[in-house]
Amino acid sequence: MFLAAAVLSAFVVAIIAPAVCRLTRGACGWVLAILPLVLVTFFAGHIPQVYRGIHLAESIAWAQGLDLELAFNLDGLGLLFALLICGIGTLIFIYGGGYLRGHRHIGRFFVILLLFMGSMLGIVLADNLAALYVFWELTTITSYLLIGFDHENPVARKSAWQSLMVTGSGGLALLAGLVLLGQAADTYSISQLLERGEMIRGSALYTPALVLILIGAFAKSAQFPFHFWLPNAMTAPTPVSAYLHSATMVKAGIYLMARLSPALAGTHLWHVIVIGGGGITMLIGGYLALNKTDLKQVLAYSTVSALGTITLLLGIGTPEAAQAAMVFLMAHAMYKGALFMVAGTIDHETGTRDVELVGGLRKEMPITATAGMLAAISLAGFGPVLSFIGKEMLFEAVLHSEEFRWMLVPAVVLAGALFVAVAGIVGVRPFFGDYHAPHHAHEAPPSLWLGPMLLALAGFILGTIPGTGAPLLLEPAVASINPAAGELHLVLWHGLNIALMLSVVSLLVGVSLYIAWEHLRRGMNRLRIILEWGPARWYELIMASMNGIARTQTRLLQSGYLPRYVLLTLAAAMLLIGFTFFTHARMPLTLSFAGVRFYEISLAMIILLGTIVAMFTRSPLVAIASLAVVGFGVALIFVLYGAPDLAMTQLLIETLTVILLVLIFYHLPGFTIEPKPVRQIRDAMLASLAGVLVTVLVLAIGIVPTDMTLIEYYAQNTYLLGHGRNIVNVILVDFRGIDTMGEITVLAIAGVGIYALLRLRPRVGRSG
Repeated sequence: MFLAAAVLSAFVVAIIAPAVCRLTRGACGWVLAILPLVLVTFFAGHIPQVYRGIHLAESIAWAQGLDLELAFNLDGLGLLFALLICGIGTLIFIYGGGYLRGHRHIGRFFVILLLFMGSMLGIVLADNLAALYVFWELTTITSYLLIGFDHENPVARKSAWQSLMVTGSGGLALLAGLVLLGQAADTYSISQLLERGEMIRGSALYTPALVLILIGAFAKSAQFPFHFWLPNAMTAPTPVSAYLHSATMVKAGIYLMARLSPALAGTHLWHVIVIGGGGITMLIGGYLALNKTDLKQVLAYSTVSALGTITLLLGIGTPEAAQAAMVFLMAHAMYKGALFMVAGTIDHETGTRDVELVGGLRKEMPITATAGMLAAISLAGFGPVLSFIGKEMLFEAVLHSEEFRWMLVPAVVLAGALFVAVAGIVGVRPFFGDYHAPHHAHEAPPSLWLGPMLLALAGFILGTIPGTGAPLLLEPAVASINPAAGELHLVLWHGLNIALMLSVVSLLVGVSLYIAWEHLRRGMNRLRIILEWGPARWYELIMASMNGIARTQTRLLQSGYLPRYVLLTLAAAMLLIGFTFFTHARMPLTLSFAGVRFYEISLAMIILLGTIVAMFTRSPLVAIASLAVVGFGVALIFVLYGAPDLAMTQLLIETLTVILLVLIFYHLPGFTIEPKPVRQIRDAMLASLAGVLVTVLVLAIGIVPTDMTLIEYYAQNTYLLGHGRNIVNVILVDFRGIDTMGEITVLAIAGVGIYALLRLRPRVGRSG
């Protein structure tokens, strides 16, 4: 159970994280980074095995009655994501320990971060749709806590709530889609349903399942029209932002589309939605990145654009596109994690992230500047870096696409140019020119520059010698997406071809955009009115509408007036139950008083008399006593008809009720209610109709033949399954154990209330 242990280890270590932070103080990030480092070693050890096509599969029984299991599978795609999650996670833990050094809530930060890492591992390793969804929602909750880590900041709380609403709503759509997918494939095992692509695509459930699953994936990975939540999440601490954007959270939607593409891809609907959504997101993200001056905002929108690019490639679905998607994903994880950490370091040392307020930092922060510039080269995708290879493969995939080629070629060239301009904004502008910053900057400690330097160098190493290690990891991942893909050949120089020409064009246009950036941004501000009516505006309007509806509903239904509650409850019950009964039941309504004994009639008359007195008396205590007569009369009926256990319960409840009501009314001031005649008539009619309906239902139950199936089941299995001879006890404790637990909980709460009332004493004012 190595995979299960790997996933659950993060949850276990999260329990002791606060104690570790208290004991190790400033070194807690380094100590806690041992776990993801060990996991990296574990997963890396399986690279040769997975490359040969051997998967590591595990299964733990979960809910056998529902045919559910906690299954894990380590294949090429899962291995790639697991290494990114744990590898970049190791650097993020070290960086987070230095960034939040001395923070009073650093222990809580690492608890949530560990839970988040474990949840992401669960997503990429799960081999069951139900397990995948559980871990999916755990990332939603933990990311909400991470984004709102600075809970005293109202902006952070609002951003966290927005991310929860958007991704949580997408998660609900995903749940419905996964259920439909499981029904269409006749299995909830991911490994099995991926082999039933033809069956799924031919099912009537394919279209709704596809749309719902893509809504969930688009919401998670910030695809249009859900892209607005991700840049707003920049209120999170920078270690969180770096982790979210590079290897986790937003990559979950990408992973889901890649994982399920063998079963869902290949149809025109898939191409239209995924290519269209990815292409629009790619261009919108790049455009909005040029509108910002906050380093994290610029990087966030460039992440949106990069995610759109990967989505577009998955939508194309060819072997070339699958290879380009995985190369681009790996390159993006490295340079984006590095750039976010560089942005956080600049903010940490200068007190600002505004690119217009800092400049010339290369002399004061040489190591950070080197890491930032190297990562910016990878972002631009031009030079001996892995992202350059990914960009070349992107152009090749688009050029060979059969769907929307004439639109996609200029779109990806423009997106490449926007990446170049963004690279200049975040990797050149802060470090060159005249020195200026709000506070005097100096080089950060090793914990803040180690991560970005290693990630930036990794992009160069994999780009300079791409054929050595990268294919071992990327080729099995590509095979998981598109089994038709052959060997992955990564080379830095493809010769003079159209893809290289497109790269040069995007570079030249991008440099021009960077040079004219300030003028462009001022011109873009004129379009701010249009942008204000984008999806973010519609989200605000929807939330405001929901709040308005909730307030109106609360005023109508939660009036605080008990008689109105009783009136609405009875009216709704009568309408629904009565309509269903009288439109579907076929009951011969015959009454017979034969065999009725005199003491039964006497008992009924006593109950009726108690009811009448309770209705017309003006004394609360007399009304309580009259209702007690009714309750005790019902208990006597249970005795007469052979139900002593019910009679005992009824007697106890009635006795406690009388005592409680007497205690309550004893402490209440005297009051008299004089209802209006119209209300009296209304209440009398409603009560009479309710009584008639209940009477008819009781008569119907007595006439309908009893189904003995359940009774026979209890009789046959009481001793065999429950190991008891008392059928009633076994039913209550075993067959209906949850129901009994609920009843016990209610009784416990009632006992607490009784104890509180018995201790209630009238307050006596002090004199003098």
